Amino acid sequence: MKPRNGRRGGARRSSPLSQETIVAAALRILDSEGPQQLSMRRLARELSITPMALYHHVRDRHELLLLLVASRSQGRARPVLPEDPRERLLAAAQLLHDVLAQYPFLNEILASPDLLAVSALWVMEALLDAAVECGLTLEEAAQAHQALWHFTVGVLLIRTTSRQHHAELTRPTEREQVFATLSPAAFPRVTSLADRWSALTARDTHREALEDIVEGLLGGRPAHPGEHT
Repeated sequence: MKPRNGRRGGARRSSPLSQETIVAAALRILDSEGPQQLSMRRLARELSITPMALYHHVRDRHELLLLLVASRSQGRARPVLPEDPRERLLAAAQLLHDVLAQYPFLNEILASPDLLAVSALWVMEALLDAAVECGLTLEEAAQAHQALWHFTVGVLLIRTTSRQHHAELTRPTEREQVFATLSPAAFPRVTSLADRWSALTARDTHREALEDIVEGLLGGRPAHPGEHT
């Protein structure tokens, strides 16, 4: 994404304002204060400029976050994926999760149509290619990618939102309060799990679920190593 033409920052700045200097300042705020403190107004103060000057280079917070993802993705070494197409599909899907999980601010933009193209386009290519080599048509591979993308986004959104919510809670959750009032006669399954529900659902089962989804998407299709569409 090329810098927009615009005015320089406030009088206290000695160098021209650019998207590169803006991203560097935003990363400083992220590292020292956390994602909750990163706002356009806070960023303008960090750069000693007015918010209006900042908006000449970055349209809004959404674009800023996309720029941060792109900045942290640049120059990152690409891991070698397995030769076996089924294992490569699993590895690419896992990598999609692992790459996105590195950004604590992504819960705001995970549904953005710009995100994958900015941060992990090569992962998308690897996932599609592996799916085709596993016997899917290219159209079926696109649907498989979409299913894995939705699963990954859902996992990350629920995880980040849940962590933030629990960090702010000073009382039992609404679910815990409701579970405590349920009748075992009316809800035998729920009440039998009620005291263990939080522990059970807090487990990280992403990989097991991912393997189940890939198995369901591929079924018994034979792989075709080396076949490209």
